[in-house]
Amino acid sequence: MDSQTPQSSQASPSPHQPHMFQVDLRGLVDLLSHHLYSSPKVYLRELLQNAVDAITARRRAEPDAPARVRLYADGGGLRVEDSGIGLTEADVHELLATIGRSSKRAEGLQEARSDFLGQFGIGLLACFVVAERIRVVSRSARTPGAPPVEWTACDDGSYTVRTLPDAARPGPGTTVHLTARPGAAEWLAPERVLTLARDFGALLPYDVRVGEEPVTDLPAPWDRPYPSPSSRRAALARHCHRLFGFAPLDSIDLEVPLAGIRGVAYVLPAAVSPAQRATHRVHLKGMLLTERAEQLLPDWAFFVRCVLDTDSLRPTASREALYEDETLAAVREALGERIRSWLTGLAAGEPERLTAFLAVHHLGVKSLARHDRDMLRTMLPWLPFETTDGQLSLEEFAQRHPVVHFTRTVEEYRQVAPIASAQGVGVVNGGYTYDGDLVAALPSVRPGTVVAELDADTVTAHLDPVDAGEELALSGFLAAARAKLDPLGCDVVLRAFHPLSVPALHLDDRAARHEQARAAAEERADDLWAGILGSLRGSAPRARLVLNHLNPLVRRIGSLRDPELVGTATESLYGQALLMARRPLGPADSALLNRAFIGLLEWATHGENGD
Repeated sequence: MDSQTPQSSQASPSPHQPHMFQVDLRGLVDLLSHHLYSSPKVYLRELLQNAVDAITARRRAEPDAPARVRLYADGGGLRVEDSGIGLTEADVHELLATIGRSSKRAEGLQEARSDFLGQFGIGLLACFVVAERIRVVSRSARTPGAPPVEWTACDDGSYTVRTLPDAARPGPGTTVHLTARPGAAEWLAPERVLTLARDFGALLPYDVRVGEEPVTDLPAPWDRPYPSPSSRRAALARHCHRLFGFAPLDSIDLEVPLAGIRGVAYVLPAAVSPAQRATHRVHLKGMLLTERAEQLLPDWAFFVRCVLDTDSLRPTASREALYEDETLAAVREALGERIRSWLTGLAAGEPERLTAFLAVHHLGVKSLARHDRDMLRTMLPWLPFETTDGQLSLEEFAQRHPVVHFTRTVEEYRQVAPIASAQGVGVVNGGYTYDGDLVAALPSVRPGTVVAELDADTVTAHLDPVDAGEELALSGFLAAARAKLDPLGCDVVLRAFHPLSVPALHLDDRAARHEQARAAAEERADDLWAGILGSLRGSAPRARLVLNHLNPLVRRIGSLRDPELVGTATESLYGQALLMARRPLGPADSALLNRAFIGLLEWATHGENGD
């Protein structure tokens, strides 16, 4: 659309002469509805925002001025009346005709900027998302003798301005009339308008009503007086359920006076993934800014949902998110400190509530304790870990064992846990999220504690050696078994250990698995890559199959004379040990298990007894 410059604000234009917006209005509506705003519903927030800002501006000059906003909806249209500062005809030309301007640029208002909700001049033009026609009737409180002025705009980009008789607007303030666009009438229905007004404006400081129905609900639930702590918790629980749809496990008061923040954090009643982005409700000077604020809290605090009001955080251009700046970073740190203080308070005085909380959200606390040594020290008696002694805290486990052994992966723990436990070696499963880092950090918060990562050599060293004479008698069998497993990168050793029911134990570590994977890749690679992978060959110890000399089956297999049957039995023990360790099986392992199973079936069906 061709743009034209509107007439001077000092002129008195003819009421019949249309003016044109200095933008392509159809393009603007498309931008607002498809790119800037997430939903057409924000039109009502813009109307409420303009009305509240106008009242705020008037009260700067007239502290006792009325503070009322009234909305009347009939489905096809909406009327919004406020008792704010109003506009003169000059204001209309200067402030409503050009995108990028707003009534907050008027004389006498700029110095009060911090008191206003809006920071951008989109204003009434956002209403074109749902309206095809906007009519504004306004009378200025700053210029008492000025007559009412009417501004009428259409979605084709044209607008007209005219003055009206005094009776058209008896007192200062502004009335906005919207006529619904085709297909948008649902947004102007009375029930929808009331719902949106309460959602956006429940914490606004002025008297806002839709018809006779009140919109505001002050003071905020977290600021109201209650007869007892239990009644307060019950009231906040109802508030949480109404906003977020769940009954909270607990609630945490949030207050950052320097940032003008008051609110509450609700603890989720069920565990959530740390990767799930938490979303929070943020009000700016009483007006709902967003229901999906993601950067409000530290990442570790994913177990709470917040609702708060602030007067310091900056909104983005759409006023549907928070602007990432130094203020938000400082607020995030302060709110995180408040949640941290709540946790330490539970640890100090309410252990039962802390236990109930950790039963659900220990992962979030471990995430915090990983970077906060004070929190780790505080939570040592409470945080649960999987150990060979059962679910224990690190404090209790360290009291039981002079050396705190741990594994870095769940697979390694499953390999060694039954055997280590039988040998009296305490092991913590460090394979779960954050657990390995926390165990490794234990000496920094518990001086004198010895922590050691458990590897195959350590486990083997705790197993009893076999009498030299007995091992020599089995040298032929052991040689055949080693030859069978050598292509798989696995050694065979003989030890005596409990429990007797375990015939064989497969032990390796990450370095051994890495070397095994490198060797397998080298075999499949072409000459160039085989040379490169060969240069990376490591000196890491190989995996080992530890045969239990106390197990009756191993003793019988050791007495076999048929070399082929010895090989099949060795492969069977190897495969069974892999399954016991719950290791993921590669193609070679699966082929070995299948081969051993078929081989044993063949021996059984041919009546072979191995003698």
